Amino acid sequence: MDFESELQNCSNKSQKRNIMAPNASDVNGVLFEDDAATPDMALSNTPVQKADNYPKKLVWRNIIAFAYLHIAAVYGGYLFLFAAKWQTDIFAYILYVMSGLGITAGAHRLWAHKSYKAKWPLRLILVFFNTLAFQDSAIDWARDHRMHHKYSETDADPHNATRGFFFSHIGWLLVRKHPELKQKGKGLDLSDLYADPILRFQKKYYLILMPIACFILPTVIPLYYWGENWVTAFFVAALFRYAFILNVTWLVNSAAHKWGDKPYDKNIKPSENISVSIFALGEGFHNYHHTFPWDYKTAELGNNRLNFTTNFINFFAKIGWAYDMKTVSDEIVQSRVKRTGDGSHHLWGWGDKDHCKEEVAAAIRINPKDD
Repeated sequence: MDFESELQNCSNKSQKRNIMAPNASDVNGVLFEDDAATPDMALSNTPVQKADNYPKKLVWRNIIAFAYLHIAAVYGGYLFLFAAKWQTDIFAYILYVMSGLGITAGAHRLWAHKSYKAKWPLRLILVFFNTLAFQDSAIDWARDHRMHHKYSETDADPHNATRGFFFSHIGWLLVRKHPELKQKGKGLDLSDLYADPILRFQKKYYLILMPIACFILPTVIPLYYWGENWVTAFFVAALFRYAFILNVTWLVNSAAHKWGDKPYDKNIKPSENISVSIFALGEGFHNYHHTFPWDYKTAELGNNRLNFTTNFINFFAKIGWAYDMKTVSDEIVQSRVKRTGDGSHHLWGWGDKDHCKEEVAAAIRINPKDD
């Protein structure tokens, strides 16, 4: 069977499954590769963007907690710049990278999208990193993120960007969940996550493990090993670092759904945002990610300098702890760009129809040979 026939066969199976599935007409985004219904891996329908006028019910406990966290983080940032020992600053940065990887390489690419597989030692590392990040257990994080992709930019999307920047950034955590999210969330399949004993352990003991990993150890280690005072250690390595990685993660939901080009699909809000990618360890190539969410790179990049998470996964692939990484062929990417892109995609390479004649003429060709 040739490549195009395989794609068409997958498309037919997907269409048949979607017809049989409940509420299939409400699906507004691709979650896994077998959700696609066209040869270039899209839905059969054009995604919509909508939000109703359901009244927001404030959760004052969360509002007070996040207000305190951000005020404390400002003080922690001051200490980071002017009072903390250099060892504490470096330690806080290392914790930021570790907790970030717990979200990007762990909860996001591994568990929410199943874009690659990991042996138990790597899963254990990522669960520790994820607990350090304190953004809910990996199972709960992946659950919300799967809803975000499956029902993107609708009321069943936890942080529906159609409701504005503030809501998609932090506001969704300050109000009660929309009834549509609760209703459709009941049909979400999480059996693969609960099948992992490491994830089950984390979820069962999360309220014990999280305070130790996120707040106690980051405070005690600087205090014990290099004599930092406990106030500085707590506000810098714990609160400032925690608030920083939280907001970096939220920027993927807010800024990367508002500003940037859309070279892969102009019909959706997610955009290519380089600034977000720098801080979020490679998660800002968001138009590509929402177009092909099962790609372990979350980006169409040959050069991964701005995609630290991809380099992290590639390293563990070399030692055999990460494997079965999924990606997207150039043929499918090109087909999708031509059909739904906004025209901002870079050149494919030498001989591209948009390659200007001046650049072709100026190119240096070593050992040329006439075809």
